[in-house]
Amino acid sequence: MGRTNMAHEHRGDPLGITSAAVALVDTHGLIKYWSAAAQNLLGYAAAEVLRRPATSLLLCEDALTSAWSGARRVGAGWEAEVTVRHSTGHPLEVALRACPVRAGNGSEWLIAACDIAASHRWELDQAVVRTLLKERALTGTGPDEEPRPPWVNPPAGMEGPPQDAPVLPPSTLCARRMPSVVDAPAGPATGLGRGQGTRRSSRRPANQGKALGPRSTAVAVPSYDEARERLALINEAGQRIGTTLDLDHTVRELAEVLVPELADFAAIDLFQGGLTAKEVTGEPVTGGALRRAANLSIHEEHPEVVVAIGEPTRYPARSPQRRCLEAGRSILDPVLAPTTWWLADDPLRLEKLHRIGVHTHLTVPLRARGVTMGVVTLLRWENPDAFDEDDQLLVEELVARAAVCVDNARRFAREHNAALTLQTSLLPPDLPDHSAVELAYRYLPTDAEAGVGGDWFDVIPLSGARVALVVGDVVGHGIHAAASMGRLRAAVQTLADLDLPPDELLAHVDDLVLRLADEAEAATDDPMVIGATCVYAVYDPISGKLNVARAGHPSPAIAHLSEPVEFPDIPAGPPLGLGGLPFESAEIEVEEGSVIALYTDGLIEASDRDVDVGFERLCFALAHPDRPLEEICDTMVRSLLPDHPHDDVAFLIARTHRLPLDRVASWEVPCDPRAVHDVRCEAVRQLTEWGLEDLAFTTELIVSELVTNAIRHASGPTALRLILDRSLICEVSDASNTSPHMRRSPITDEGGRGLFLVAQVAQRWGTRYTGTGKTVWAEQPLPSGDVPPRR
Repeated sequence: MGRTNMAHEHRGDPLGITSAAVALVDTHGLIKYWSAAAQNLLGYAAAEVLRRPATSLLLCEDALTSAWSGARRVGAGWEAEVTVRHSTGHPLEVALRACPVRAGNGSEWLIAACDIAASHRWELDQAVVRTLLKERALTGTGPDEEPRPPWVNPPAGMEGPPQDAPVLPPSTLCARRMPSVVDAPAGPATGLGRGQGTRRSSRRPANQGKALGPRSTAVAVPSYDEARERLALINEAGQRIGTTLDLDHTVRELAEVLVPELADFAAIDLFQGGLTAKEVTGEPVTGGALRRAANLSIHEEHPEVVVAIGEPTRYPARSPQRRCLEAGRSILDPVLAPTTWWLADDPLRLEKLHRIGVHTHLTVPLRARGVTMGVVTLLRWENPDAFDEDDQLLVEELVARAAVCVDNARRFAREHNAALTLQTSLLPPDLPDHSAVELAYRYLPTDAEAGVGGDWFDVIPLSGARVALVVGDVVGHGIHAAASMGRLRAAVQTLADLDLPPDELLAHVDDLVLRLADEAEAATDDPMVIGATCVYAVYDPISGKLNVARAGHPSPAIAHLSEPVEFPDIPAGPPLGLGGLPFESAEIEVEEGSVIALYTDGLIEASDRDVDVGFERLCFALAHPDRPLEEICDTMVRSLLPDHPHDDVAFLIARTHRLPLDRVASWEVPCDPRAVHDVRCEAVRQLTEWGLEDLAFTTELIVSELVTNAIRHASGPTALRLILDRSLICEVSDASNTSPHMRRSPITDEGGRGLFLVAQVAQRWGTRYTGTGKTVWAEQPLPSGDVPPRR
């Protein structure tokens, strides 16, 4: 039948094998053996109960769950009180002791039962003994002629009495007059072993010349080795759990501390919403569905005890896990029979646990700061000792410490996800299609420990078929950096709509950063450092020139088709937020088909190598610019970035295109009002050549108004230019810096409605300033909505 692991049996114990009602339950929960004492206690003959489920003897279905919720650990077994059904039908309260019995295909259970009244009498007697002996191992010898029986506390760990020594029941002990025992001052310990010794004292009390007390007493000093080991494990757990703020890594660390030191298998289930760092939200984590976050087994060849990471763990209402979560305390249970209450999604799972010999499991709630985040389940099968109350206390302490680390990681992940969500929502969801450039980009947020940064990029269509390319980096990490990035990106877009030159635009953004810093300093006692770097480039597909200005940012890289990769010498302006220093821009001519790369410093400084090495690798990644842009981006990520960069990385690459000459038409306009008619006719002929006769009327109106205003109110040479791109663009340039102003004229006015009409027929219009004056422009959508083919 194998080793029973039954606790040490004291003479007179009503749950002892020789006196109790005994039954043997096999691995399927069926009664395999029924003793005569069991028949006397419950009234059932052996033929009536053999091969029947043991649970059929219970008074009600919930009796087993209620019994084991209050079960207590005794040696290698368990003791509980349960109500059963007598053969006559009346309820009978009995005390049970269950011990696992190792069988060939799992663990059977040896059940000993007695009337609950007998159990209570025995417990009272034992309480008296423990009180009189002060829970110490006590042996005594005396010279008096009447022999005194020695009293031995079983856990003493000392040499006990002879096998034939009489043992008096507690009632006899109480009836006899016990002599007083006075210990002498403690002398030097003799015979001390590791953590354990024996303190001896001697006294001979006198009473009419007779020795009534023991001549010598021996008290065992408990061993502290096990306590030291437990403290060492707690100390080790404090060092191993919570080494990072990564939620997934933290729960794995907890499992590694529990296995194999305390359990053969550990599983950590978190409520959905706290499973992984990416899934953590601001919603409460208590309640809802549980999912497996981590598990660990001493044997990898036992996949039947492992639920895959991320899988739901649907524990029924009566399972220890659910009872543990509902009660908010740990549950220490034996695994009694292969029923379906342990894991509802797999009724065979518990039977598999029995097959490998799982005998007990312990469930502990993962709770910190008033929030229950999940449940921890521990199993034992290789370890022959079942979980006891000391193990329960130790696991509760470890889980409580780990729960704080898990909660810290969960809170950090929530903040990180919020900042990342804010960051990505402030970045452009998609890049606009533009005929001047072909675009690709990458944005790679940093790891969770560093926090979300303030890197951003943008592509802004400008007037005259031009396009602005922007990449910036805000100082710091976290939500404040992401919010500052959003404000700067909005400011750059607004200033870009004004068609400001790159150097002037950065000067305005610098003023904005200074104001943000002043606001932060006024709002908090501990002012935040607000600063940023930025590179702003404007590409003109008609002239093929790139106008660039930078504020403390790395210079863009240009991969030419026939020359090596170039890092043009752009004047290095100060970072945004310093104030008082000027910005300068440079103009570079770029051949068609070249690739322009704008990037943040995280790209070239991501590795531990020198920055020059980063530039060399960037040149390698940009070589052969005729490759697809997505392939170039992948090469840049592989060659320059580690698996876990410590800073955000954003880069934008653009392949340049030239606008064909046949899509641009321009005319010099004399400063004579009569020239308006001639230039209007030239514009109509050009539209006819382009096949845009449907736009002739509105174009005549726009050309007439803009040219007339330039002749009347401006000075110097006037020019008209028509550009056929994704829209029809009409531009009128002059040498004046005075911008036209649209107003709503009263009905009685004879003029002043020209720009109002232009705004009504055009998709958008505006003014941009140049080094020689200004340009007023207006765009009209093409009738078909299609882009004319490139010639």
